[in-house]
Amino acid sequence: MPVTTHPARPGERPSQPSFDDLGQHLSQVTFVVVDLETTGGGIDCSITEIGAVKVRGGKVLGEFQTLVRPTTHIPPLIAVLTGITNQMVADAPPLGSVLPAFLEFARGSVLVAHNAGFDTGFLKRACTALGHPWPGFAVVDTVALARQALLRDEVPNCKLATLATYFHAEVEPNHRALTDARATVDVLHGLLQRVGNLGVDTLEDLQEFTRQVSPQRRAKRTWAATVPEAPGVYWFHADLPDDAGGTRREVLYVGKSVNLRRRVRSYFTAAETRPRMDEMVRVSSGVSHVVCATDLEAEVRELRMISAHAPRYNRRSRRQDRVLWVRLTREPFPRLSIVRQVSGDALHWGPFSSRQAAEQGCLALYDTFPIRQCTKRLSASRPSGACALGEMGRCPAPCELGPAVEEYSTVVEQLRHALENDVRPVVRAVGGRLSRLATQHRFEEAAELTRRLGTYTATTRRMHRIQSVARCAQMVAARRIDSGWEVHVIRYGRLAASAHCPHGGVPQAVAREAVATAETVPAPVAGLPAGSVEECERVASWLELPGVRFLELDGEWSWPAHVGLTEGALTALADVTLAEPGLASA
Repeated sequence: MPVTTHPARPGERPSQPSFDDLGQHLSQVTFVVVDLETTGGGIDCSITEIGAVKVRGGKVLGEFQTLVRPTTHIPPLIAVLTGITNQMVADAPPLGSVLPAFLEFARGSVLVAHNAGFDTGFLKRACTALGHPWPGFAVVDTVALARQALLRDEVPNCKLATLATYFHAEVEPNHRALTDARATVDVLHGLLQRVGNLGVDTLEDLQEFTRQVSPQRRAKRTWAATVPEAPGVYWFHADLPDDAGGTRREVLYVGKSVNLRRRVRSYFTAAETRPRMDEMVRVSSGVSHVVCATDLEAEVRELRMISAHAPRYNRRSRRQDRVLWVRLTREPFPRLSIVRQVSGDALHWGPFSSRQAAEQGCLALYDTFPIRQCTKRLSASRPSGACALGEMGRCPAPCELGPAVEEYSTVVEQLRHALENDVRPVVRAVGGRLSRLATQHRFEEAAELTRRLGTYTATTRRMHRIQSVARCAQMVAARRIDSGWEVHVIRYGRLAASAHCPHGGVPQAVAREAVATAETVPAPVAGLPAGSVEECERVASWLELPGVRFLELDGEWSWPAHVGLTEGALTALADVTLAEPGLASA
């Protein structure tokens, strides 16, 4: 699928950065510095006093202070520390009267507190108890800010009294709410002046600084300025020295998003907390992007880029081509064999992501069908001795020839039918065994058998789902979305073209143009999709969305009715017991 340039969608923002992208400058932010006095630090303790100061641009806009009548007695030690006694708060208003007034005072502001988790914790619990929605204030903690901005040889600790002395606060903290809030205001202004020298100019910068986002990482956020707000794929890259003395470009990480600018920008903020992503941004030299017509195109491009470049910081989808299959071999007496490649006209069942999963699938079949498990080649004309499974009656022993040959052929046909047409015989047979194990209280064995059954049913459904899309030479489908129509051309399970039709356009005309310019996809072998299995599954997921309409279908998009049973139907079948005659061998 060639890289194309798509016109901007209606209402799409231009790529030129705006002042909103730069963040809210600290001089324009209204801070409400709050301090609470309480009866203790536990969650069952009560607020006894609220003090707050509203400031913006270094100027005090207002103050809020009130005692609060608590629901519990004030302990003597707390009374000595704060100077607030039970007699002082006896006639004070209850929290139910005080809280709405404070929320109105702080509305639209950024809360600031020293050890903010303590104060905001009490306020949030109060809102919950009194039925007030928490306004979702942005919060700045002067303790966290001081720990990042000040060195240990400057202040011995980050207590409010220590910081107030260091910044020459006009008031001295004394464990009364308004006085401590006033002292915190002076500490806040001192810290803002300190971090301003480090390039912290906006509220977003301040929040990232307190969350330990490095200045080097924040400085790279300008990379997002030229990225549009549109769906697409982005990739971080690094220019590294090569053996010839020049440089080579290495793709470090590939991602997709419905809003490229917002997603890329998030890597340079405190929203990104993964250590490996922090390392990736630190070593990267830049970020590139491709705008996509649809979200599905973005998903597919991401998969293909990850497959092509194997970026070191991507964890998912790096091994799309490393899948395994279970083959029913073509020999006189077929058996199951785990292979990496699909070839010839033999029946292949899968795919599996690991050998362990493939072995689990084989065990589910062995539990139902007595197919041979030996690996030696057997002659159709010369008999040989039976193996241990044959002697135990768990294999018809076709190697001995005679009547066992016809019996084994019947077993192979039943197994083929269970993989190609109907999962019910296996589910019923395993259900009978589960009933016996449960009756005997052999729950660990029952759990293992359940896992095998789940592997069998999920894999069979997955195989038919993939094949149903892969055998269609061309599928042209459209789906209505908020901005118009998304149109896709799919050939043998591979996305060959994508387009977007805005409101007022003609989807059929857009589809015809997409078909004319679509990628040429040769027919694959053995019923596999032309692209990767993972890409085919993404395509199938889109085709199964509500509202998808077919404009053209060259082939038959269908699968057998009894391989796509719902979880409820499978559970009902597995509940069958041996008391119901004939079902275990149906």
